Amino acid sequence: MTHIDRPFDITRLEDEWLEADGFGGFASGTVGTLRTRRYHALLLTATRAPGGRVVLVNGVEVWLEADGKHYPLSMQRYVPDVIYPDLTTSLLAFNTQPWPTWRFQLDPQSVVTAEVFVSKATCETVLRWRLEGLGRASASGAFTLKVRPLLSGRDYHALHHENPAFNFNARTSDNPACVSWQPYGDLPVIDVVTNGAYTHAPDWYRNFCYVRERERGLDFSEDLATPGVFSFDLVGDEAVMILSASIVSPALAVAPVSTEPAVAHATELARIEQQRRNVFGSRLQRSADAYIVARSEGRTILAGFPWFTDWGRDTFIAMRGLLIATGRLDEAEAILLEWSGTLSAGMLPNRFPDYGDTPEYNSVDASLWFVVAVHDYLATNHAKADTRTRLQQAVETILTGYTNGTRFNIKASTDDGLLGAGVPGVQLTWMDAKVGDWVVTPRIGKPVEVQALWINALRIAAMWNPQWQVPAQRAWQAFHERFTDPSTQALVDNVDVDFVKGAVDRSIRPNQIFAAGGLPFPLLEGAAARAVVDQVEAHLLTPFGLRTLAPSDPAYRGHYGGTPLQRDGAYHQGTVWPWLLGPFVEAWLRVHGAEPDARAQVRARFLDPPYAHLDHTGLDHLSEIADGDAPHTPAGTPFQAWSLGELLRIEKLLAELEPTAA
Repeated sequence: MTHIDRPFDITRLEDEWLEADGFGGFASGTVGTLRTRRYHALLLTATRAPGGRVVLVNGVEVWLEADGKHYPLSMQRYVPDVIYPDLTTSLLAFNTQPWPTWRFQLDPQSVVTAEVFVSKATCETVLRWRLEGLGRASASGAFTLKVRPLLSGRDYHALHHENPAFNFNARTSDNPACVSWQPYGDLPVIDVVTNGAYTHAPDWYRNFCYVRERERGLDFSEDLATPGVFSFDLVGDEAVMILSASIVSPALAVAPVSTEPAVAHATELARIEQQRRNVFGSRLQRSADAYIVARSEGRTILAGFPWFTDWGRDTFIAMRGLLIATGRLDEAEAILLEWSGTLSAGMLPNRFPDYGDTPEYNSVDASLWFVVAVHDYLATNHAKADTRTRLQQAVETILTGYTNGTRFNIKASTDDGLLGAGVPGVQLTWMDAKVGDWVVTPRIGKPVEVQALWINALRIAAMWNPQWQVPAQRAWQAFHERFTDPSTQALVDNVDVDFVKGAVDRSIRPNQIFAAGGLPFPLLEGAAARAVVDQVEAHLLTPFGLRTLAPSDPAYRGHYGGTPLQRDGAYHQGTVWPWLLGPFVEAWLRVHGAEPDARAQVRARFLDPPYAHLDHTGLDHLSEIADGDAPHTPAGTPFQAWSLGELLRIEKLLAELEPTAA
């Protein structure tokens, strides 16, 4: 739970909150109510779960009127950098539990509480305001809340600008408490169920400024349409607005617009949603639930919010912590089975485009991470016989495809049994930044973590099919012969670079850690494992994760920022990734676990910083990346699935290491 009280650091106003709907849509914004990203919205809907996401209601302009006085309850930022109105003196507190909640001080006796949550039962966004105390703000006792919805109707990656095609017309149904708009004919209808009075007053609000987009070197100015104003008497009752999108899709189980009074409907939605959230055993588990979403008739995992969809590699890495470690085994099974149906030539897709159904098969390791996730799931003994058989058959298909050869020169080498991969212009490993035709870290050849995954996959399959034992042993032996750097006893990053026999890349990167931790079967033990852990700790460890390149390397980039070219050029050239703390901590424990204070060291040195980060940036979540240079400013997506998943997985590992009571 994140709780912020006044006086607070002004920079905390731009920390972000997230409310996900379970279908790919979400509501998101900031502590200070400013929208700093094009993705901040109150009603952002996935029209083809989890893709086809569109922004319908970007935000609201809110104020309270009492005895001719105007009390703002929302802030906006306009180009070039004008914030109006200013809430910093009236915003008392913000809390993320049970959902985003603000408290605004009107006078010493009068406080307005505002809250927003997304109901996973109905995909509705609920906004509520209530008045606490009646002080000097109004001698007449009249407190009128005014709310102007700010609409667009655009792809969530795009921006909206004033145009004559926007349809301001408001429609009312048989339910007088419901107002609807359809900004553009090819978009869902926006429905608002409310206990307020609607006055039609169309207008444009122009030149909103999104500073996070400006920092990313992207377009950052937007115009939004406002069709009218809702008015509420806060003395009589709380104010309620329930936002929803009318979507006709079998994948989206969106409830029809409620016919019961708005306050009663909001109260019931809050009760159901509170009950649902109370089931989760920890703060991390509550946050993890945001990433589990629908796809077709099954389930999948979004890689992150606000802009990622479901990526194969991210899904299988994240699910080990988000689902398997937390006991959500039915969902893990559903996701594994859903993805196994997409196998092609021994490969699983790494990405589904937002539009269209043709998946992208451009990853050497997504299929291998699938095998690891299957291992972790089957180890729970949850699977029935037919499910176990289907998943084992999928694993066999992957290993056969990789052994015989598949796309992008992915093939087990006949000379050493290691897995080669790569063609010019294609990024196949998790270090996958690409700008135009420039692949920043091509790593063509036999990358070190790919071998760790390959050997693990062979050993996993050998548990039920002995035919894979010999290939596993052969590859393991070649790994030890070919990857140890004699000058450091740690591991090189790539061998047979660009398929040149004997060519070696000795860049100090975190990928070697997977030979000692993070996978079911470590490839290194004893002094060999310690050499890897020591090198990674000395050159790559930061409080938020591992750098992707040692600062001593001429290619190192310590800051992630600027234009897309600059950002992608730094993405895996020094930028810190929190998810890598998982394999590092596991490897560290294998090396130092016998020390009497090992678990205490893990918490103090490696886990306390990410836990502290839960109260910053993406509240209750972990960021995607951070700068390699101190102070390691968070960057990328503020809500990242595998960052959170690996923290959950390590928590499970630590719990298993807890001494058993006598």
